[in-house]
Amino acid sequence: MTRRKQRVISSPMHRPIPRHNLTGLSALNFAVAAVQTGFGPFVSVWLTREGWSQTDIGLALSLGTGIALVGQLPAGMLVDSAHRKRGLTAAALIMLAVSALLLAVPPVRPSVFAAEVLHAVASCVIAPAIASMTLRLCGHAGFSRRLGVNASFSGLGNAAAAAGMGLAAWYFSERMVFVLAALLTLPALAAVFSIDRVHPAPEKKGHPATWHPKARDSRPWHIFAEPALHVFAVAIVLFQLGNAALLPLALNDLTQRGVSTGFVVSAAIMVPPLIVTLVSPWTGRVAQTRGRRIVLLAGFVALPARALLFATGPGALPLVAMQVLDGVSATVLGLTMPLIAADLTKKTGFLNLAMGSLGLAAGLGATVSTVAAGFVADRYGPAAAFLGLALVGASAWVLLYVAMPETRPAPVIRTSGRRRPVPDRG
Repeated sequence: MTRRKQRVISSPMHRPIPRHNLTGLSALNFAVAAVQTGFGPFVSVWLTREGWSQTDIGLALSLGTGIALVGQLPAGMLVDSAHRKRGLTAAALIMLAVSALLLAVPPVRPSVFAAEVLHAVASCVIAPAIASMTLRLCGHAGFSRRLGVNASFSGLGNAAAAAGMGLAAWYFSERMVFVLAALLTLPALAAVFSIDRVHPAPEKKGHPATWHPKARDSRPWHIFAEPALHVFAVAIVLFQLGNAALLPLALNDLTQRGVSTGFVVSAAIMVPPLIVTLVSPWTGRVAQTRGRRIVLLAGFVALPARALLFATGPGALPLVAMQVLDGVSATVLGLTMPLIAADLTKKTGFLNLAMGSLGLAAGLGATVSTVAAGFVADRYGPAAAFLGLALVGASAWVLLYVAMPETRPAPVIRTSGRRRPVPDRG
């Protein structure tokens, strides 16, 4: 009996990748994004409908946020030390399903708090695990392009799930949102196991993050000897410090000016994922061919530009249009965090610990942002708060321009059967 030939494509490392593996990876990113959509604003709406006070809701959400911050580094170390990435990803998906089901039952404090903890822990694990699987499948040279494709499918998953869950909440109740989120983990699990088990690369071959954990010579803390990692982390803190409060502050300002915000909230939330879906593949190609710095600088300049536009007090439709800039920033940050982490761990291999460090930086900046911006807005008005956020965003851009080196590895060509690096002209 003849075995049917698999359709394959060639990676930049000249290693054929079965097409069903890439299809499975796309489906996994779509399904995971769809599952995570159920844990957004629907949680607070559901708990409010069930009679929870705003204090209790804030406590539950803050518990999840705190666990997510604390868990970034341990989760990164766990994924780095795990030999079987598919099994770890599946375990995280099961935790998401349990978390969603705990929210679907009549909410009491123990079940809601347990759901928030499980969701935070699973979220800390699943993003770096998918990044590791992507790197193993595509190699370092194909990582940038594939991250762009991953982000595009994640954006599609967010948009599709937001529409479907919104309809379910409208026709049934918010409880149905969490039932759907739990059910969506089933296609996500199927996608995980549709990807062939990719064996770690032989020692000293490829990116060290793809080696067996026991084959690495470095220790986890060696990643912190990379100055560029610290520069990038500080830039991310500043970026999120200027970014996280922008949209809530703009919507509050719109409400205070008597403008109806009925459709604005939904539209403003939907625009950035749409932009991510459209431009992520192209951005991944640019990051690989032109370098990381040009992509970083383009994405980070969108933040102060958006803050300055918000300071003009735009109406509803202009505000929604300005969210295109948020989509640009989200595309760049979502792509460059794992990509630059891979570049900077080319010697050590601890990709996911580096990603956890950058995720921690992002969380710290976002946590401070809303409090600081709210304080300035109350004291000096929203225009002053927007100008302050623009200044913080501009300082992140200046830091990258002055101190962040190009991290893209030099391209390699073959001459007379030998491979040699090409000087980086980017």
